[in-house]
Amino acid sequence: MPEEAVRWNIKVSKETDLTLRTFLRSQGMKKGDLSKFIEQAVRVHVFHRTVHDIKARNAGTDPDEMQALIDQSVRQVRAKRRAKRKAPGSYTRANSPSYGKQK
Repeated sequence: MPEEAVRWNIKVSKETDLTLRTFLRSQGMKKGDLSKFIEQAVRVHVFHRTVHDIKARNAGTDPDEMQALIDQSVRQVRAKRRAKRKAPGSYTRANSPSYGKQK
């Protein structure tokens, strides 16, 4: 199901507009691809800022303590997934009607 689009009105300098449109054309992108480019750029920027903030917040944390927390979290998530797969009525590849059939 596609996400509903929201319209933005933004202002950029003429130089930025020209540079970006020239870049998009050089990549074989069309006029409508500007929105896709902006959305991807925003996602990348937010991701990098989030990573930066997390690294700054955890800068003083002992690396061994951090690894132990990560390992514990991974074990908990994997245990939940295993339990969910084993729950009655849950779909797994093994109980699929086509499981084990040769093509």
